Amino acid sequence: MEQQVITSEQIIAYNAWLLNEEKGPGTVEKYQRDVGALAAWLNGEAVTKERISAWKDSLLERGLAPVTVNSMLAAVNSFLRFTGWENCRVKFLKIQHRMFRDECRELTRSEYERLIAAAYAQGRERLALLMETICATGIRVSEVRYLTVEAVGHGKAEISLKGKIRTVLIPGKLCRKLLKYARKNKTVSGEIFLTRNGTGLSRRQIWAEMKTLCAKAGVETSKVFPHNLRHLLATTFYRVCRDIARLADVLGHSSIETTRIYLVTSGEEHAKILDRLQLVS
Repeated sequence: MEQQVITSEQIIAYNAWLLNEEKGPGTVEKYQRDVGALAAWLNGEAVTKERISAWKDSLLERGLAPVTVNSMLAAVNSFLRFTGWENCRVKFLKIQHRMFRDECRELTRSEYERLIAAAYAQGRERLALLMETICATGIRVSEVRYLTVEAVGHGKAEISLKGKIRTVLIPGKLCRKLLKYARKNKTVSGEIFLTRNGTGLSRRQIWAEMKTLCAKAGVETSKVFPHNLRHLLATTFYRVCRDIARLADVLGHSSIETTRIYLVTSGEEHAKILDRLQLVS
């Protein structure tokens, strides 16, 4: 029986297959990275169910969060389906539903405002506007390219990804700021957020630029990443309207169960609710 060994050619072919399946750029990059991590760990050894299971255990031993391990397993199991090695797939870790979010990852409204202020103070208008845009619209990093001069002019962006089409509304005040920024940079059409070379911003670049604000803003680095801006929008929006179905539409979720995850409160807030019950004499 021929040994099942991961090769660079397979990973390249898998990457092409993911693109053909219309996976988003961020998903393709992550899946390729996770499969590469497995290949490096195997170091030329054959792929077997036992080795994949051992790799899963090694990820936990390294201290990775269960949800992170499961996301890596999703990539690997997808790759195994692609290669026809489905007999090597392993089960995901069972994770109990969390009652509240880890406070070390909970970005507060005041911390968000300090990040914005720090970006403007450093003359980094593009970064400040980008963070405000993500937080005010709930747009994903992979969807930033749909924020064009034309879209902002209409007050909404039509996003088409993974076979789904949705409309993202852009608040009026944000529209005015974005159009002013576009005029300042002589951008008359197309994407608003561009590099100096005129290309779109990558997920990695946005992530890295946000991290550089932490020290100036006095915010823990564990709280500063693009997706946390979506979380802040979700909790703020829900406190105002208390309509989870409408929030699901804003975030582009097809399942309300996904939206519910965004509404998990912090441990401190959870404790305050218990105290208000006054069940201890």
